[in-house]
Amino acid sequence: MPRKTATIPKGTRFEDALEELETIVRALESGEQTLEESLGQFERGVGLSRFCRKSLAEAERQVKVLLEEDGAERLADFDEASGPGGDGTGAS
Repeated sequence: MPRKTATIPKGTRFEDALEELETIVRALESGEQTLEESLGQFERGVGLSRFCRKSLAEAERQVKVLLEEDGAERLADFDEASGPGGDGTGAS
């Protein structure tokens, strides 16, 4: 029977999930765990990865809503928004 990926508790912060995911990746790369431990960590990592992707997609949706102009979505690059100097002033 296939295992279900781990669920992430409500209220988990994106930054905390990403940090845990990075820790899991380092542990898996080390090769010091048993196969069973590695599978458990991989399962947790998949859940964290899905949570992070979902969080980023929601953030992107919010940015699109904030940048809406005349009823049409417009997603600007951060460099474009900050001008040629990259400091928000438009100066070079």
